[in-house]
Amino acid sequence: MIQAKNLHKYYDKLHVLKGVDLHIEKGEIVSIVGASGAGKTTLLQILGTLDRPTIQSGTSLKINNEDILKLNDKALSRFRNLQLGFIFQFHQLLPEFTALENVCIPAFIAGKSKSETEVEAKKLLDYLGLSHRINHKPGELSGGEQQRVAVARSLINKPAVIFADEPSGNLDTASAENLHQLFFKLRDEFGQTFVIVTHNEELANMADRKLIMSDGLIP
Repeated sequence: MIQAKNLHKYYDKLHVLKGVDLHIEKGEIVSIVGASGAGKTTLLQILGTLDRPTIQSGTSLKINNEDILKLNDKALSRFRNLQLGFIFQFHQLLPEFTALENVCIPAFIAGKSKSETEVEAKKLLDYLGLSHRINHKPGELSGGEQQRVAVARSLINKPAVIFADEPSGNLDTASAENLHQLFFKLRDEFGQTFVIVTHNEELANMADRKLIMSDGLIP
């Protein structure tokens, strides 16, 4: 599903990623842990096509058989919209829109019909236990509910890979545990691949595989 070779990233003279090699199978849940500054979020942003690596000899990145480094910006944006989902520590919901409208946004960007998208969004929100909250705006939802809306939004285009950056970092213990269990339930039912950057040891250890980053490398 994801094949990365010799990933480097420089910010001016700061060498953040120092030649990361990574192979993740379809349907696998992989956690990435390490000290602050190890390069975890930078790696996740590059794998998620939100940033590009600094090209070196032998650098390559393929996701779902697509050669990411050969895509222009427009093609990359469309690939990201259709193939990848994102869950962040801070849910990034738009406050002026309802839960239903927030979930629909990626599908509308993809040009999908309003009626079909809303049917699918309602199914997802119902699946996540939020059918009674679809017309509520983020400010009217609890932290756990907001994060579940963000999960639904990440799933609306049926992406192949979900990238999560500290997804439970802003939640209380009970909400965090519920979210962690949800990832495995989603993988089992929908077959998605999950790549999760986390400081939460419980979540990291639940994953199929835990990768430890240190000083820009995964040993």
